[in-house]
Amino acid sequence: MTNIGRMFSNVSPARQKLLIRLSILLNLCLLLYLSLSAGWNMTASSSAPSLPYSRDILNQYFEKSPPTQESLSDLKPPAHPLQSQIPPIQSPSSPTQLLLASKTFSISDSVECFNKPTNFSQGMRGKYWVLYNYIRAGKHFHCNQTITYTTHGDFTFLDNLEPLLDRWRGPISVAVYAPGSDLEDSIDAILYYRDCTNSSLVRDLATFHIYFDLSHIPAQVPRQDSLLHKRPNCQLPEGLTETVTYKKKLGLVYPVNVARNVARESAATHFVFPSDIELYPSPNLIPDFLEMIRRNDKKLTKSQPRVFVNSIFEIAANHSLPNTKTELIKLMKSNTVIPFHKNVCPQCHKIPHSKEWLEAAVKPGLDVLHVGKRIKPFQHWEPIYIGTNQEPSYDERLSWEGRSDKMAQGYKLCLKNYQFHILDNAFLIHRPGIKTKKTLHSAINLKKISSQNELLKKTIFPEIKKLYGVRKGCEMF
Repeated sequence: MTNIGRMFSNVSPARQKLLIRLSILLNLCLLLYLSLSAGWNMTASSSAPSLPYSRDILNQYFEKSPPTQESLSDLKPPAHPLQSQIPPIQSPSSPTQLLLASKTFSISDSVECFNKPTNFSQGMRGKYWVLYNYIRAGKHFHCNQTITYTTHGDFTFLDNLEPLLDRWRGPISVAVYAPGSDLEDSIDAILYYRDCTNSSLVRDLATFHIYFDLSHIPAQVPRQDSLLHKRPNCQLPEGLTETVTYKKKLGLVYPVNVARNVARESAATHFVFPSDIELYPSPNLIPDFLEMIRRNDKKLTKSQPRVFVNSIFEIAANHSLPNTKTELIKLMKSNTVIPFHKNVCPQCHKIPHSKEWLEAAVKPGLDVLHVGKRIKPFQHWEPIYIGTNQEPSYDERLSWEGRSDKMAQGYKLCLKNYQFHILDNAFLIHRPGIKTKKTLHSAINLKKISSQNELLKKTIFPEIKKLYGVRKGCEMF
């Protein structure tokens, strides 16, 4: 008798019947599972492909590939590796790569940072939908190698990128507002400036993020990996020849602080430089700044938070930009260059020790000339500075049309007792053309300004005091 026979001979007939029934039931369950699994595989393999999207403006400029029409929820990051990376860094797409991306990099003896992924992603941000890293720069850098200039605008401002990058020579993170049909024109403009300008600066260094209102979702949102095919020609896109945008037609406000936060948070470097797209930095700022950080490492280990301020100026129309502080001062003596917003809002950009800044001897490299605070008489100061993502975010309820959109962030910096280290040789110069109250009058919307002031005074100001406390000398209004 076999072992199985002997085993069953010791089991009562009633239990034998029960075991047989259980065996039959388990076999039936297994067969049902295998049938369902096969059915799912057949359904998945026979699903119909998505229809190609038809976009006349884009198709004028791009070679057609098999792009698909997808809903917002269907968009996924590209599976292919990043292109033309110098140095060769890949965004992590596996646990091993993610671990490598988490390696610590040293900026100085006391400052370290981590690389972070720059993959495409998307998501809701308040009442807006954001496509992060929608069109990425060709070159990528470790977090300690450089500084990211973070900025924003709609597609009509992208002509500033090449002259800005010609002076910056480092990565730039750009948030582009593109509601409704402005998305088509925005993609068109981005690829035009990537492929058809006098250099490869935009292609190599600019990463673009797109955002739009959930109440103004574009008719179609192309996959980001379908956009980077070679353009057959470089005719000026239609959108750049027309002045009326979708935003302007519908009277939408520009959510400037959403853009500022998206661009800054998406930067891959430790140091960031949040600024406006029409402000061009002085050349060699990146290497001079990083060398200054390494040189002054012990001084910067103090616990008090700090940012590094650039002086800002305007220059007359049709005039070439100064490359050095010496050239800048010479142009100031002839009134070709003036302090930023001198004719519009002088207190907004009145920098502490501005007179000493102009009179200080020009030395090679970069250093801190003075340390200022955002207290009287500079309580309305709106500094533009190099910092990190540790600084408070901008309040996304504030629009550009309502004005005073950076006041809340400046007030938070004061409450947190930030030091403003004023750099001796670094400066920003606005796109040529000096602003006056008369030229800005057409852009002023008194109703929106009044409404935003009400929001600041009755809602945001009390919130900040509760969250950050109070500090003597700090004012918001």
